[in-house]
Amino acid sequence: MTATQAGPAPAATEAWRDAANRDIAVLRDHAGEWARLPIRRRIELLEGLRDRTAAIAPRWVALALAAKGLRPDAPAAGEEWTAGPWALLFALNRLRETLLSLEKHGRVRLRGGSVRTREGGQVVVDVFPQSTYDRLLLSGVSAEVWMQPGVTVANLAENMAAFYRQDRPEGAVALVLGAGNVASIAPLDVLHKLYAEGQVCLLKMNPVNDYLGPVFEEVFAELVAAGWLRTVYGGPEVGAFLVAHQGIDEIHMTGSDRTHDAIVFGAGPDGEERKRSGRPLIAKRITSELGNVSPTIVVPGPWDDADLRFQAAHIATQKLHNGGFNCIAAQVLVLPGGWEPGPRLLDQVAAVMAAQPARPAYYPGAAERRRRLAERHPDALVLEAGDAARTLIAGLDSADAGEVCYSTEAFASVLAATTIAAPDPATFLMDAVDFANTRLSGTLGANIIVHPATIRELGPRLEEAIARLRYGCVGVNVWTGVGYLLAQTPWGAFPGHTLENIGSGIGFVHNTLLFDRPQKSVVRAPFYPFPRGVRHGQVAMLPHPPWFVTNPRADQIGRRLVEFEADPSPLRLPGIFAQALRA
Repeated sequence: MTATQAGPAPAATEAWRDAANRDIAVLRDHAGEWARLPIRRRIELLEGLRDRTAAIAPRWVALALAAKGLRPDAPAAGEEWTAGPWALLFALNRLRETLLSLEKHGRVRLRGGSVRTREGGQVVVDVFPQSTYDRLLLSGVSAEVWMQPGVTVANLAENMAAFYRQDRPEGAVALVLGAGNVASIAPLDVLHKLYAEGQVCLLKMNPVNDYLGPVFEEVFAELVAAGWLRTVYGGPEVGAFLVAHQGIDEIHMTGSDRTHDAIVFGAGPDGEERKRSGRPLIAKRITSELGNVSPTIVVPGPWDDADLRFQAAHIATQKLHNGGFNCIAAQVLVLPGGWEPGPRLLDQVAAVMAAQPARPAYYPGAAERRRRLAERHPDALVLEAGDAARTLIAGLDSADAGEVCYSTEAFASVLAATTIAAPDPATFLMDAVDFANTRLSGTLGANIIVHPATIRELGPRLEEAIARLRYGCVGVNVWTGVGYLLAQTPWGAFPGHTLENIGSGIGFVHNTLLFDRPQKSVVRAPFYPFPRGVRHGQVAMLPHPPWFVTNPRADQIGRRLVEFEADPSPLRLPGIFAQALRA
């Protein structure tokens, strides 16, 4: 992601510094109180958060649509409903379920039969679906959390909800540097620090979407009134003041690796030298989510024309959702060399990208980033004019270690494609995994698209490939953006990065089941949409997915999903199904 640098910084007056000092002093005064707050009271606060989020959701969405230049009645409005208030409501309800379990049993109880051990002893927990509603609303979608080495079935409970196992926690003050692209990132990060780590929060809004600050203040009004949350605004000067403030104990940020390094080591040659020598400026715990160059690996198989059309829409969605301004937007399409449908799939992807309505490039720097990548590839296919021009760069050499598309996150509507030749699907898949692990920058999310017949042919080698992928979220026949939305799945980079080699970041958020040592999340979905999948023996009933940019009723579905999550009732289901089946 790009740095939190857009928008004018406030004047360097004592007024804003004094206000920030007062906010931090209030948080410090109440940090211990929050840390030791009874679980019952925490649950009540979650319920209040849910009610206020539901009440403010229409205004939240309207503000985001206006800022991004989208019509309220456009299908793309569905993105703001689902990636905004729905994502927060879903997390609030799942976190409430976890705290109810802690209150009743003294630990987080997992569903019977949800824990397994894969080959090599790695513990895997099935976390979605959890309920009948999950199975109905996201039919066929499933998710697992794979644990880090050292976690066993016997000690799994000891590696969950660490904060709630403390007798008398002291509390701490966390600075959350909010993201400017997806509306739910900042409140979900705050929710994680508050509930998973027991820390009060100072939220610094990103200038790109600081218009949502008052919305979040209203959602969290009860916590603001109690002195457990404060919100600040401004540009780099304010951020620099806050990260160095002695009243801040920890920092969590969403942004770019460049912003991270500037915070941790400083800018310019001096900062580069401090990074090389491992001498950070800040002696605080810093967690982060920093994006990556996301691969989408297409495994060869017996695809027909309908498969090509559907999966082309799927791939285009992975790129164009939110205008391409997603930290896990697909950037490198990895196709099998010599696979006959490959060129036709690429043509279909280009056609879907070209057919989507134009939308403004609302995120600062997008035009320049797109231009730099396109200039390096004179044969790039530019699918429209203007700053938001969708661009397809085909024919990249998978062996080119200097390819800029492999090392630089576009954070714009640029999709690149390469091929890897292999004699069979299994060899291709393993070679593609190695390519993603070694050539592409970052470890946040990777996608695999694979035909059911090929899944059967691969057998256990598919799980082996998933295990080898060094990414925090792996999507199989589903975009990893769904892994972001499912709050039970931890969201963050693959473990192992350091401050000096930050990659996609350190730590994780979301994680409403409170796993202490997750390694990765694996999300799966049907290859076929309903009803076409029925003809192939697929029992899932997920039709045109509501997150697809090609779904003409995504706005209606998104609004109804928010209403359902705010007040779950079987009476709301027919309206959702009616819209979904008409899409």
